Amino acid sequence: MNTARAPIASVVFDVDSTLTGIEGVDWLADRRDAATAEFVHRLTDAVMAGELPIERAYAARLDRIAPTRDEMHALAAAYGAHTATGAVETIAALQRGGVRVVAISGGLLEAVGPFCASLGIGEQDVHAVAAQWSARGAYAGFDRASPLVTQTGKAVLLDRLALPRSIIAVGDGSTDVEMKRTGAADLFAAYVGFARRERVVAAADFVIETCADLLAHLPHGP
Repeated sequence: MNTARAPIASVVFDVDSTLTGIEGVDWLADRRDAATAEFVHRLTDAVMAGELPIERAYAARLDRIAPTRDEMHALAAAYGAHTATGAVETIAALQRGGVRVVAISGGLLEAVGPFCASLGIGEQDVHAVAAQWSARGAYAGFDRASPLVTQTGKAVLLDRLALPRSIIAVGDGSTDVEMKRTGAADLFAAYVGFARRERVVAAADFVIETCADLLAHLPHGP
């Protein structure tokens, strides 16, 4: 595998199973009946492995779960309780070195946003899918116009952000691979600290087991 050679100006992190050990939609499904949990986990595994486009699973999983607004607060706390080893320190080191740190997630913004804030990532640099709620806080859908509910959506959004280059994307799933495959990112690091998916690893420029491992691959790191 190739390692980074050009100076890295921006790092784009996935969130679920990368910056945190929690896979948010699965965590929510585990609060439902066993059949719902099995249904959601099966779809999540297929999406993350690249066997099923996310657009064929996104609505199906959330509509089955119908998470409440209160559950978003609980999920944010669960994310924090399972923060990846060295994530806070690595993000701080990158930022001190002048590297732009961005989070792009297919998860729900109401949980992803507070969690990323606790890691030191600014609100303007956190991108996820907004949920919709009734007046009583019941689930009423999600932003179907968000590119992040499609297989190539992270790449589409990354292009729109026009971040300083070179850009390295870090993640564990097939939607993260798309950022490098489409050219939106210059390099892709497969994060295997929580889950190792061979199709994702095969597409990576290098593999890391901890967030701190990323620093060793930056030629002019912080």
